[in-house]
Amino acid sequence: MASKKIKSFVYLSFFIATFLVLFVRPGVFTSLKTSVIRLTVWPVRIISVPLKEIKKIVFYHRTFNEYMRLRKDVNTLKGRVIGFDEVLRENNRLAKLLNFKRKLIFSSIAANVIGRDHSNWNATMLIDKGLEDGVEIGMPVVDASGVVGKIAEVSNANAKVVLLTDSSFSVAALAQRSRETGLIAGTLEGMCRLRYLSSDADIQVGDQIITSKLSSSFPEGLQVGEVVEVKPDKDGLVLDCIVQPTVFLSQVEEVLVVQKKE
Repeated sequence: MASKKIKSFVYLSFFIATFLVLFVRPGVFTSLKTSVIRLTVWPVRIISVPLKEIKKIVFYHRTFNEYMRLRKDVNTLKGRVIGFDEVLRENNRLAKLLNFKRKLIFSSIAANVIGRDHSNWNATMLIDKGLEDGVEIGMPVVDASGVVGKIAEVSNANAKVVLLTDSSFSVAALAQRSRETGLIAGTLEGMCRLRYLSSDADIQVGDQIITSKLSSSFPEGLQVGEVVEVKPDKDGLVLDCIVQPTVFLSQVEEVLVVQKKE
């Protein structure tokens, strides 16, 4: 008897379902579906939030370890890139210095800058060549851009270079355009002064100053700097000519020590 009731219930349910599908408007099912989704979406969200947090906790250590490994790899690669860039820069500097060395009429000694006088950064620096290498007091020191200074003191393995911005430095020089001749001296202000020019000397801002053949030690034609200011002195008898050195002295790392001309 019970089985007949069950069969009757199944047949009735099937009939009702068929009737609804065939004769009831689709909008009713759409509305019913929307209602069901609305009823179930919040429980799903409530369940998914803690599940996500549990997943984060479970995978945190693995993710953190992976992050630290990648960070270490990135730092290593950055160090290598910086190293490669430094090698490339050094190679470029040395190539320019070698090319300049080939053009020099006089023989020269290549040297590295290994120290500076911190009490007066623009005045002196120390190089890694000395008496054992043929370096002597008074020898000119240059790089590919022009005049750097001259040897002031020398030991067996090292030498002290007084830079052209030092007040004790001087060299005969001239304006390349007008051939006006004077004496370049340092000012201890990162600049030089072309001295002993008459008040009517043909000197203009922008003139290039080079070493003169009147120099007793420096080869002629080396770049010294560019005129940036010209004005009469307070008595109006001579010109006060300020020269910006061609070489960025604070950036010099390699130099050539030129052997004295005969």
